[in-house]
Amino acid sequence: MDPSQPLNDPTSRPTYSNSQVREYLTSIQHSTQVPSPSSLSLEYLSTLQRHHLATYPFENLSIHYSSTHSVSLDLDVLYDKFVRKRRGGYCMEQNAFFGTVLRSLGYEVTNLGGRVCDAVNGGSGLRYGSWSHMINLVTISSDKYMVDVGFGGDGATAPILLEDGTVNPRISPSEMRVVKSALPEYTDRAQEAWIYQVRSSSDTAWSPIYSFTETEFFPQDYEMMNFWTSTSRQSFFTYAILLAKMVMDSDGRLAGSVTMMNGEAKRRMWGQVLKTRTCRSENERLEVLREWFGIVLTEEEERAIKGTVTELKG
Repeated sequence: MDPSQPLNDPTSRPTYSNSQVREYLTSIQHSTQVPSPSSLSLEYLSTLQRHHLATYPFENLSIHYSSTHSVSLDLDVLYDKFVRKRRGGYCMEQNAFFGTVLRSLGYEVTNLGGRVCDAVNGGSGLRYGSWSHMINLVTISSDKYMVDVGFGGDGATAPILLEDGTVNPRISPSEMRVVKSALPEYTDRAQEAWIYQVRSSSDTAWSPIYSFTETEFFPQDYEMMNFWTSTSRQSFFTYAILLAKMVMDSDGRLAGSVTMMNGEAKRRMWGQVLKTRTCRSENERLEVLREWFGIVLTEEEERAIKGTVTELKG
């Protein structure tokens, strides 16, 4: 990381070096060549997002399989975790890292915050939580795109233009869009937020996933958000193990996903569940992490879950 751009500099954010960017591009099996700023297009951004999603899983394993049971947002730590250790992370890790890669390439990136809707966990869809999600906003030729590589199974699979109600293809047959509306809990009904929504097919209802505004968030905001999300017993990240990784087909399209919730793993392609597996012991779950997600933990990391609420004791 370039140390000449401190986190508290209001005119800049840290970037990775050209050699680090090249190593990242190699890790996602894209290109070893760092593109010139003039070639930074929406198409290139979309390709990067697909390859990233198919390489680095959404996961919260550091909370459960580490001696510190904590999550670091240090950009050098994130680079080592993603590129060198071939791991993933949850929203703030994923989008802080990917946003820094995009900024290093020359994209105009603004970091935003989001509120997750209770519909994600089977709620009414009328309640949004506190600021707990990170999103990147990328501006290309004055057009603004929401870019999010950190929401897991229901997350966006491509940049989404901030245009009210425009439907975007996702992993077929699912679709995604953003709409602008007042949130149900706003007392000032003149206020509006962007709401990211998905639906499983064109003939099903839209489900709200999270809301966000275009207000810029600072690195120190995410430190506060990350502390609560990774340590509070009210945060489901502290009592559940979650993973989601996209699957790319031979044509470079995102065609499915592999997911795991605690001990239940699923493999989906084109909206259909092809395979399931139930893990009843730690050895079985570690095997799925290796074979389905490409994650190999150290012996120290494997031992760290012993005695915790998420340990599989079968």
